[in-house]
Amino acid sequence: MLYLLPGLLCDQHVWRHQIAHLGFEIRIADFRGFNSLTGMAQSVLDEAPARFAVAGHSMGGRVAMEIMRLAPERVERLALLDTGVHPLAPGETERRQVLVRLALAKGMKSLARQWLPPMVHRDRIQDAELMEPLYAMVERMTPEIYKGQINALLHRQDMRPVLETITCPTLVATGRQDGWSPVEQHQEIAAGIKNSKLVVWEECGHMATVERPDEVTAMLKEWLTT
Repeated sequence: MLYLLPGLLCDQHVWRHQIAHLGFEIRIADFRGFNSLTGMAQSVLDEAPARFAVAGHSMGGRVAMEIMRLAPERVERLALLDTGVHPLAPGETERRQVLVRLALAKGMKSLARQWLPPMVHRDRIQDAELMEPLYAMVERMTPEIYKGQINALLHRQDMRPVLETITCPTLVATGRQDGWSPVEQHQEIAAGIKNSKLVVWEECGHMATVERPDEVTAMLKEWLTT
């Protein structure tokens, strides 16, 4: 069983290529309505079998790390994509709250138009085939969902001490042009996990699963089968 954990304001859309082509029994976590990473992680643990593989993208990677903190013995394989393990950065609360206020005041369409473009490679911002489904995905959410997920991220723990406890086969990967979760951040994560592999996808921003779907799926298939 493979659990795919979506990021902030994301749903199964960001995993559509992997769902179609990985060839494994897959479950997509649903983090709508949660306001803590622990709650998100526990929701996966409550329904998952005794042993399972987990891949998390962005916020979903942080949830995957929380799963590793709570129940590492249940995880057979771990993939952390375009994510982080660090605590709050200076000014992060204020920057995130600006967007929460935008969503509450003007709605999810306004939020999507401001929040999403920096999340993809600059050359893809005008790519309607990529961007329009992403805009639609964000607009399916609500300001209340966004506020809850932001609360979860703003109250996250420093997960760096957990890295050295991870012993299962682990993939750490990001886009070369991911400005939100940069390569250096993933190098540090991979360096902290003994049994890990670091992959960097070229010409790719934060939304790697949909920006480079073939490459991401191929790497996940290798991770699952070797």
